[in-house]
Amino acid sequence: MTNPGPAPKPADAPPRPPPALGFNVEPEAVADIPCRTGENPFWHPLEKRLYWVDIPNGLLFRYAPMSRRSERFEIGTPVGGFTIQEDGQLLLFMAKGAVCLWHEGRMRTVIEALPDEQENRFNDVIADPEGRVFCGTMSPPHRLGRLYRLDPDGTISVVLDGVGTSNGLGFSPDLKTLYYTDTRTQEIHIFNYDRTSGAITNRRVFATIPEPDGKPDGLTVDADGCVWSARWDGNCLVRYNPTGKLVACIPFPVRKVSSLTFGGDNLTDIYVTTAGGHIRDTDGPQAGALFHLNVGVRGRPEFLSRIRV
Repeated sequence: MTNPGPAPKPADAPPRPPPALGFNVEPEAVADIPCRTGENPFWHPLEKRLYWVDIPNGLLFRYAPMSRRSERFEIGTPVGGFTIQEDGQLLLFMAKGAVCLWHEGRMRTVIEALPDEQENRFNDVIADPEGRVFCGTMSPPHRLGRLYRLDPDGTISVVLDGVGTSNGLGFSPDLKTLYYTDTRTQEIHIFNYDRTSGAITNRRVFATIPEPDGKPDGLTVDADGCVWSARWDGNCLVRYNPTGKLVACIPFPVRKVSSLTFGGDNLTDIYVTTAGGHIRDTDGPQAGALFHLNVGVRGRPEFLSRIRV
């Protein structure tokens, strides 16, 4: 009799995580909150706490490693990303192109809305060394998305058009390169970055991700200049060396790994957001949770925004 082979997987079973490469570590869920789309983890250097958002539910969370306690704040509208201002306030980038300052539940409008983003929202954002903020958007129904730059004087301008899904950003240690993810094209790109003017030029491909391996999402750069990228629908976190070679892969017990950041006193703690908390039966029993791991790699502090209000 012909060997029928292994029994097929149920259609709703989460895919198997990819094999580990480079690091043998088990991610730990430190805040088992079922976020629909957990995103934008950011270590607050003044408070020594980790902030992140659940985008569609308009929720902001923070986690204190010392007490292992997490807190939840209702924003009331989707928050695609945020930076931290020099004075410690959070600068939220939201639906319709709105930008607001947030501090302990109090909000103050910086930009009420952008005329071209009424059916859209911001997604991933990053502050640069001069306090500007690069802030990308999703793609609304009638056109593709954009990457904006918000300058300290409050001026906002389009620096890149025709983007599928604007996503993870990061700077090289020498501050001459901006890494940029367009999730829809399955690519991470590189730009030459001019710190004086904030201009980005000479776009080229850094890495292309095969569709079966998931979609490139949030991104950060470590002290060695290696690029870490979260894989949505890929069950993993990956690390590239500065030439674009994949050198590490850390499997996760959830399908949608969305973003990461370095934190802690030595910037060796890695905090990772995930999504799918509303469909844990298919995406994993800890989908949407905030995870922590430490592989002995040191990160770099994120730059603080300096948008004058």
